This record gives sequence, C-alpha cells and structure tokens, in this order.
Amino acid sequence: MSSALLLVPDFSLILIGWLLVRYSPFDRAFWGGVERLVYFVLFPALLLQSTNSAVFDFSSTSAMLGLALAVMAFGMVAGYAVKWVLRPDAVDFASGLQTAFRFNSYIGLALASRIGGSEGLAMMAVIVGCTVPLCNVAAVWALARHGDTRLWRELARNPLILATAGGLLTNLLGLHAPEVLAMTLNRLGSASTALGLMTVGAGLQMSGATGTVGPVAWWSGVKLLAMPCLAWLAGRLLPLTELQYQIVVLYASLPTASSAYILAVRMGGNGPMVAATISVMTVAAILTTPVWLALVS
Repeated sequence: MSSALLLVPDFSLILIGWLLVRYSPFDRAFWGGVERLVYFVLFPALLLQSTNSAVFDFSSTSAMLGLALAVMAFGMVAGYAVKWVLRPDAVDFASGLQTAFRFNSYIGLALASRIGGSEGLAMMAVIVGCTVPLCNVAAVWALARHGDTRLWRELARNPLILATAGGLLTNLLGLHAPEVLAMTLNRLGSASTALGLMTVGAGLQMSGATGTVGPVAWWSGVKLLAMPCLAWLAGRLLPLTELQYQIVVLYASLPTASSAYILAVRMGGNGPMVAATISVMTVAAILTTPVWLALVS
C-alpha cells in the first residue's frame, strides 16, 4: 500500500472531527472539553505507558534519535530567526515560536503504528519520550519570558512533561506497571489516538491569522518543508534501517502540536493566531507528509 493510502484512515478522523463540529450538536465547547480530557488524562497515559514499556536499545536507535534531536534543534533556531527577518509583535512571536518545532504526537504515533506496527510505534515512542520534554521546555520558556508566568511552575505542572519523565525514569529503573494497571493505561492511550485526531479536526480555524500571515507562513515552511528536508538528506548518510529512516522523516514532517493552542491561551499568548497556524499546518500536512514518506519508501 502506498504511503498516501496508509495515511487515509488517520487523516479521515481529522476530517470527521471537522465535519462534526460544523454539522452536528457537538460544538466547539464540547470539543474543548474533549481536548482537555485528551491533553490532561488520555494522552499522558499513552506517553507514560509507551515510554515505560518501550525497549530503549540506544545502540541501535542512537543514530535515529540523534537525527531527531538535531532536526528539532534546527527547527528551534530556524523558527527563532523570524524575529530578525520579519520582526513580529513580541506576544505573537512568543506564542507562535513553538509551532515551528513542536509536533502533533497524536498523528505521529498513529501513523508510526500504521507504517511499522508495534516496532514503528516503539521507535516513535522513543523519539516522543526524548523530544517532548525539550519541546515543551522551549515552548514554555518563550511564553514565560513575555508573560507573568513562572517558567519552573509551568514545567512542573505540564502533564506531557510529567508523564514522559515518569515513564522514562521508571523504565530506566526497571520499574514497570502491574498488568492490570498497564492494561488500564493502554485503554486510555488507545482512546487518546482517535479522540486526539478528531479534536485536531474540530479545532481547525483560519481566522486568527489576520495580520500575521508572514510569521505563520515562515513557521509552516520550517515545520513542513525545512525540517523534513534536513531529516531526509541527513538520514541518507546515517546507518539507519529502512523503518528508522521512515520514522525519523515522519517525525520531522508532522504538523505542529494541537496542544500549542492550549499552552498559548493558558499563558496569555495570542491563542487565535496559534490556532490558525495549527490549522494551516495540519491541512498542508495532508499533502506534504505523504510526499516525504514516499521519498523514503
């Protein structure tokens, strides 16, 4: 099956969410509650269980993980460069910078599982486990500098950072959840994938980009074109298996995290602009992600 067809079921869930919010009684208020449920409960359960149970064989995945971290760092630098090139408003810059390097884990884990089964899911879990804390720290730092929020307080209560750190720590210590608890976490995590993708669709809105088209286009280009291009080129030179190459390029090509909107709103940023940027990237990724995956297949 081609890369484009592999992605159809998951992107279809995004379309279903978009249709439901417009043509059913499930309005934005309803989906806002679902998004919070996914962000604070279901998705942390998925991250906790996947990182706790993953086999971290760094001898075989170090090149893949190193490339993922390098691509993330490139996205941070390239996203920050808009400050000197286009000189956006300080609040807009602090709010939107995160969209250049954060990634939608809902889409990433769903597509990794579809591409590589349990092995692909474990590889993406390794990348998620190591990059999510760094991405969240950088995102919170940028917003905290331009607001009244204390950086360490935000980091200490971020559910994605706490779940990932908890999963990694218990994994490295050899502590694993009892079977009943692991099954419960797996059920919660399974629910997060479908609901997370549907909330992405329900949250699509373009109106907030008015007056910030330049920065939105810049960050979208960094996330959907520059980062996957770097992963694609560098991956050809590294000792990666075919699946590792596919997973790291998939990671680099993902649209930005839908939770970026929640973070921006919570920390006094420009929420509408971030929502518009998320929407632009998500819609564009329906076209760009299959292209990047086709180049590595």
